[in-house]
Amino acid sequence: MTAPLMPKATAVWLVENTTLTFRQIAVFCEIHELEIQAMADGDVSGNIRGLSPVDNGQLSWEEIHRCEKDKKANLQALEMERNVKLRNMKAKKVLSPSQRQEKPNAIAWIIKNYPDIKDTLICKLIGTTKNTINAIRDGSHKDMSIIRPKNPVAIGLCTEADIEKALVASQPKPKPEKKRKLKKKAAKKPATKKAAKKPAAKKAAKKPAAKKAAKKPATKKAAKKPAAKKAAKK
Repeated sequence: MTAPLMPKATAVWLVENTTLTFRQIAVFCEIHELEIQAMADGDVSGNIRGLSPVDNGQLSWEEIHRCEKDKKANLQALEMERNVKLRNMKAKKVLSPSQRQEKPNAIAWIIKNYPDIKDTLICKLIGTTKNTINAIRDGSHKDMSIIRPKNPVAIGLCTEADIEKALVASQPKPKPEKKRKLKKKAAKKPATKKAAKKPAAKKAAKKPAAKKAAKKPATKKAAKKPAAKKAAKK
């Protein structure tokens, strides 16, 4: 689940207008529980204006009242809101603050476990840049001391199927010369068969012509015989 589009403003509104626990608000907004407590004390939320998730269609009052009665329950967003979040996750347009912070860890995990994946494909998987990947690879990243490899699937940045596709796409392709040789061999075999069949076809075509030529003289002789008999009768 990704956080609301304005998680801190939503958290401020929930703190001011509901009796939900800090943990419940922190889970829904994907903000640390200590930060929610600081908002309630007024240490952080001085310049943040609360935003109602009910008016935005993210939550219903029934869901809020249900969680207020059961402190162990977690808030569930409305069906329409969940669909929007899933679509945003697929398009990688909107990520929660925690997901953005985990990107370097995800890059380090891919470099460590799948070093053969190309940098261009890592950029598509994680939504990062080549400069960031190179900085993590050579250890010059500004946060290198706190970067710890973490599976991007667990973070929600990509799926296992995406990683498998990237692995397949990173494999070296066969050389084009070998393909040309195979095509030439395949093209030569049918040509020899056709050349062998052509003489047989010509022989078969000549035989009927010879038979016709043999039949023609016989008809001429048969035509001459009655003429000789007529001359004798005269």
